[in-house]
Amino acid sequence: MNSILSDTKAVNDTQKGKYLTFYIGNDVYGIAIKHVKEIIGIQPYTEIPQLEKYVRGVINLRGNIIPLMDVRLKFNMPFKEYDNRTCIIVININGISLGIIVDCVLEVLAIADENISLPPSFKVENQHLINGIGKVGDEIKLLIDCSKLISDDGINNLMENMWN
Repeated sequence: MNSILSDTKAVNDTQKGKYLTFYIGNDVYGIAIKHVKEIIGIQPYTEIPQLEKYVRGVINLRGNIIPLMDVRLKFNMPFKEYDNRTCIIVININGISLGIIVDCVLEVLAIADENISLPPSFKVENQHLINGIGKVGDEIKLLIDCSKLISDDGINNLMENMWN
């Protein structure tokens, strides 16, 4: 077997079922660790006029322009001033990077498939972003679908305008 393919498979196997957890408000959310490129502290960003309020702007991360989404605002929660616990989680899906702003990063947790259930079907805006509910002991973690964050209309509008 090609060693690059076997290395990729080994990395994917060790990341399977692992989620980076973080706070947004009083709730704990998680994203699949396989999409996490890095975690950085909040830093200055450049605002882009006339975008959705949850699209905060862009950052220059080592020469790469990364759009920023405040997940709190995307979920229609009130804005919270950024502080020393606020983090940017840089995610990457199919070569597209996005920085998501969260209140506080917690830890990486393993959540077995049998402990993840589909979210209830409510007629709530942005519910499509939650692709599962993970149970860890007596606690619940809301699992966010990163591909839907990246395919968000507000982010797509910003990215199209940046490169066209």
